[in-house]
Amino acid sequence: IAQSGANTRRRPSVLILTPTRELAAQVEESVRIYGKHTSVQSTVIFGGVGMQPQVERLARSLDILVATPGRLLDHVQQRTLDLSTVSTLVLDEADRMLDMGFIHDVKRVLALLPRKRQNLLFSATFSDDIRRLADSLLNQPLEIEVARRNALAELVDQRVYVVRKEAKRHLLARLIRHHDWQQVLVFTR
Repeated sequence: IAQSGANTRRRPSVLILTPTRELAAQVEESVRIYGKHTSVQSTVIFGGVGMQPQVERLARSLDILVATPGRLLDHVQQRTLDLSTVSTLVLDEADRMLDMGFIHDVKRVLALLPRKRQNLLFSATFSDDIRRLADSLLNQPLEIEVARRNALAELVDQRVYVVRKEAKRHLLARLIRHHDWQQVLVFTR
């Protein structure tokens, strides 16, 4: 986006759908931070707030739009948003969107987008429903699996030694030397 210059048609080329307004605001803030020294323009729209300020922001030059499905459809219905220039769709936390019952809204949004576009789907879990959505949405998908958040914890050897207070330092030094430990984390009171 930054390499191709600002979108002078005032319509988004990237659409990022999120399940909640909190996540939408967080994602758009990240977009602004990453694009700080570029001409990329972004905004966020979500329900639970007035539409008029969003209408005013949508009237400006816009490259990246972050939105929740329901409010996005509200703007399309009110004709305050044109999605005909979207070339990249990102479904963030797709599993939560399905869990929250947004699948019909997501499908309605998909029907409004140009057929030729890049689709990216992010999900913490890949249930059968997510796989079906991915199969219907993605063409020759590449699946990237990231290690679970607590994966390193499985490599940590946790031990408890009950010892008299005056012997703690001696025992710790002996254990470190004996096992040739390079890294040790000790919890104390």
